[in-house]
Amino acid sequence: MKLDRFISNHTAHSRQAARLLIASGHVQVGGQLTHDPRHQVDQFVPISLDGELLQAREAHFVMLHKPVGYLSATTDPQHPTVMELLPSPLREELHIGGRLDRGSSGLLILTNDGLWSRRLTEPRIKLPKTYRVTTLRPISAETTERFANGIYMTTEQLTTSPAELERLGPCEARLTIYEGRYHQVKRMFHAVGNQVVALHRESMGAIVLDPALQPGQYRALTQEEINSVDQPG
Repeated sequence: MKLDRFISNHTAHSRQAARLLIASGHVQVGGQLTHDPRHQVDQFVPISLDGELLQAREAHFVMLHKPVGYLSATTDPQHPTVMELLPSPLREELHIGGRLDRGSSGLLILTNDGLWSRRLTEPRIKLPKTYRVTTLRPISAETTERFANGIYMTTEQLTTSPAELERLGPCEARLTIYEGRYHQVKRMFHAVGNQVVALHRESMGAIVLDPALQPGQYRALTQEEINSVDQPG
């Protein structure tokens, strides 16, 4: 949104009056006088008019070690949700960027920046997401090849991007996928005649679950981790 439109939307001033106020030095953006009415407004930059604060929203980016048994949801009448692991003032602002099933664990990202979270989860961007998987039956050598070639998803009528499977044991593997579609990992293993019994997300892009975080604990993302979503790879 342009600055003149922001001023007119948040005050009683018309768009034309907002332009005059900006040009004559009445508006500060990020603590600096701004004279350009066409300046693009970021939702998290403080904006003031004649010293009156019109916007002061703070951006939040949180890494949570999701425990098994918690829903990736805001509220639920039956099960505990991941939001209950956060302090009340923070949980009211955040949404989840890339959900995990109630029976899954690992890296969960929460933020109040919708544009940033879309870049984190948008399948077309193909940000790698890595999981440690335990299966019911031994993982065949053919599974590695099938995943590398892509698995056809009947619901979406598409073939997944080539995935990388590293077998760690007869029934354990590390899997990297590039979309993150609904129940994708479980559906991929089901397609090759196997079943996932445990799923733990280790990373999303360059953001790796902090080994110092115990299940249920969280911390703020570093600036480097935040920037990595804008500059994948």
